[in-house]
Amino acid sequence: MTTVDDMDYAFRTARPEDAQAIEALDGSFTTRTIFHVAVAEDGFTLKEIPVDPPIHKVFPPEDADDSPAAEEDPNDRAFVAVGPDGCLAGFTAVSYAPWNRRLTIEDIEVAPAHRGRGIGRALMGHAVEFARERGAGHIWLEVSNINAPAIHAYRRMGFIFCGLDMSLYDGTSSSGEHALYMSMPCL
Repeated sequence: MTTVDDMDYAFRTARPEDAQAIEALDGSFTTRTIFHVAVAEDGFTLKEIPVDPPIHKVFPPEDADDSPAAEEDPNDRAFVAVGPDGCLAGFTAVSYAPWNRRLTIEDIEVAPAHRGRGIGRALMGHAVEFARERGAGHIWLEVSNINAPAIHAYRRMGFIFCGLDMSLYDGTSSSGEHALYMSMPCL
């Protein structure tokens, strides 16, 4: 397997001119498993179960006004990975909340042709570095229970489950999915 260390990827803070490429990035995924959520009186449990046929999820386009490259708040940042061909390979957008010292991963996507090479981990590393600069105590994210590939990646990076929202996606194209929250300390 080829990794980021083996290839010539450039990582940098996103610029306004990256907005169009960020918006065009294919963040879809295909999964053969999902995390089934069972709610009980004292909490919830997750069980990874197979799905047949596999699920292919395509995310709806974001509003142009929310483009990570256009952010000007000093507590918001976006990082991009540029491939050897000069094309955008991935990005992450983060925001820091001083009141609770939380860095939130607002979005992280890696183009399908560049997955499995450590780009997501490298982008997360830039987010962690930014979190440390801001004095964050922890890093937090939300992920759908059907996005098993992302959940596995986040767990390998050190994130643990810390919460559930059964209604976050109600009334959206993701209705029926459940929001899982994951966090990790920022050491």
